[in-house]
Amino acid sequence: MIQTPTVDSRKAPAPDLPVTPLPKIAYLCSRYPAVSHTFVLREVKALRGLGAKIVTFSIRRAGSDHLLSVADREAFASTFAILPPRWTSLVRAHLKLAVRAPAAYLSTLALALRLAPSGLRGRLWQCFYFVEAVVLWSECRRHEIRHVHVHLANVAADVALLASHLGSAFEPEHPWSWSFTMHGPTEFADVHRHRLAEKVASAQFVVCISDYARSQLMALSPPEMWDRLRVVHVGLPIGQFTRSEDGRPLHDDPLIVCVGRHVPEKGQAVLLEAAALLRERGHEVVATLAGDGPSRPALERIAERLGIASQVRFPGAIGQDEIHALYDGASIFCLPSFAEGIPVVLMEAMAMELPVVSTRITGIPELIDDGHTGLLVAPGRADELADALERLLLDTSLARTLGARARQKVLQEFNEETSAEQLCTLFSQEFSA
Repeated sequence: MIQTPTVDSRKAPAPDLPVTPLPKIAYLCSRYPAVSHTFVLREVKALRGLGAKIVTFSIRRAGSDHLLSVADREAFASTFAILPPRWTSLVRAHLKLAVRAPAAYLSTLALALRLAPSGLRGRLWQCFYFVEAVVLWSECRRHEIRHVHVHLANVAADVALLASHLGSAFEPEHPWSWSFTMHGPTEFADVHRHRLAEKVASAQFVVCISDYARSQLMALSPPEMWDRLRVVHVGLPIGQFTRSEDGRPLHDDPLIVCVGRHVPEKGQAVLLEAAALLRERGHEVVATLAGDGPSRPALERIAERLGIASQVRFPGAIGQDEIHALYDGASIFCLPSFAEGIPVVLMEAMAMELPVVSTRITGIPELIDDGHTGLLVAPGRADELADALERLLLDTSLARTLGARARQKVLQEFNEETSAEQLCTLFSQEFSA
């Protein structure tokens, strides 16, 4: 029988609990640093500030288009990239392991193939993950690391799972472990292909960025595994996001800002339709769609078709050294997404005391209390989006009130310091268990 816990087991441990000194931890991402995953870079920095020893790894080497700030370039210089491969080291690691511990080598390969999706292509990709896992295992051994933490349950999670199995098979007396942070929503769209149930079962624990993310993993896992699903919000360095005294007034040439990759699920096309509706209602607003991606040409064509091309700006990807100025000059922040985890850009805008408008989906209502810290609308409804934006344009007092409350929400529940302390405590408790 499963006993009911006496504490809320979904939450991470309180940060004031005794903390066991942490061993070295590997942080692995599919690409690190990445322009759309700045939160990982911040998390690593915050954990190191608390004394955690973290070595960063990337499946693929980050390109110059991801190195938009000094922090990005510093992280790039200190990160080990598995791909493109160093062929001599790769072959040496595989040959040495196959000769020295053939059982561990073959059992890890067999596990990779068991986890493969059906079809030849799925098995081929799992073989690639196995090759990469051996390289990761070899580098972690060199750094005396036995735990790998991953952000996002994608390729990096597959590689970490295999590397952890390999490490334990190679040295059963010194077992390895791994964990991952579950963001969503991409992985939830195809839980079988991403093998989420298997990853939860294999991981030592899972950090869920929202109750929504945790609930989706609960649906895939037996109740006896639910205790390993812990909620820790992505934290924001609040001090870096403070609106200046001379920020843009709401009534002066209103500027609506949206920050995100230009992909269909971000819903920027709905914002353009809403901007056209606002123009019909007599509101001359400017919309800045910061970011880049495959949907940008289509978005530019939509702006032309709607007759608002002169009111829409596409500045491209914005690095962290420039993002503050973009928020500071904005009147309203809008993110009309169809699918999200809990967007960090919303946290940033809220910390800057911007009134925010977003959609009532997935984990967003855990960040935005509709009518109290921002406004929420149904996804895909340009009319509702235009109504919400117009409401803020007409009621500057409401906009200021929502902005002030929004900053307090982020300060209290999405603070980088608190999140880092919770993670450190979680890591230390798991390692000392």
